[in-house]
Order: sequence, then structure tokens, then C-alpha cells
Amino acid sequence: MSFTGYKTFDTTVEKTNGVLKHIEEAYGWPKTRRNQSYGGLRAVLHALRDRLTVEESAQLSAQLPMLIRGIYFEGWDPSKVPVKMHRNDFLERIRQEFPYEVPGGVERLFDIVIEALRKHITEGEWQDVRASLPKDLVTVLP
Repeated sequence: MSFTGYKTFDTTVEKTNGVLKHIEEAYGWPKTRRNQSYGGLRAVLHALRDRLTVEESAQLSAQLPMLIRGIYFEGWDPSKVPVKMHRNDFLERIRQEFPYEVPGGVERLFDIVIEALRKHITEGEWQDVRASLPKDLVTVLP
């Protein structure tokens, strides 16, 4: 089925819907809760993006589906990164951008979103991301 009539756009919409569906299924949400799954994806992407260096952000984003890459870079100011965040600061950053209460809190949300995104990120790139973060923050990463 074609959403846009342009294969590249249709593919990125399909992949993005797959990520959102993964989040919804992990929580047992119906598709009508798409705003929450999108909000969770966006909050996690922005917290991770702002903690990484410009170079690492660019490398990670290159592996994301085009539409998710747009969400990742929305509102980004590369002159203000990396923001020094340790575990609690990082989780608080997600909490500030994600106003919903979910089972397991933002730690579980982070796990679910990363699990959904990992289908698009190579193991090597994921290890690079992990290596660029403080040790106490790496403990949050799945």
C-alpha cells in the first residue's frame, strides 16, 4: 500500500510506524495512544542526542529511518552539545519531555524505545554510543 506515492517516503513511514507499534505493544496500548508512543520516542531521542557529541550524533542518526532522523534533529543546536548528564539527569530530561505516567517509569520507556530502534542500528554503532557515555549512564542502556 502506498501512503505517499513515493517509495522512499512510504518506506520511512512504514519503519516509523513499526517503531511506534513496538512501543505500543510493549505497553499493551491500542493504536489510539499513538501520541504517547510518539512522545516517548521523541523524548528518548532528544535526551540521547543532547548527551552525545556532534560526531556521534551524526553517526547514530545516519542509521535511523529518515522520518525518525527528522524527529531526532528537531530543535537541535549542535553548538550546545554534549550536555553533561549523568544517569539521574538523563532520566529527568526524559521525564520533562514525556509528561505521561507509564509502568516502570522513564527507565522502562528508555529500554522499550531503544529496543525498537535497535532494529535499525548496527551493533558496532551501538557500542560506539555506549562507549561515548559516562559509566553510570551506560547502566541505563539496554
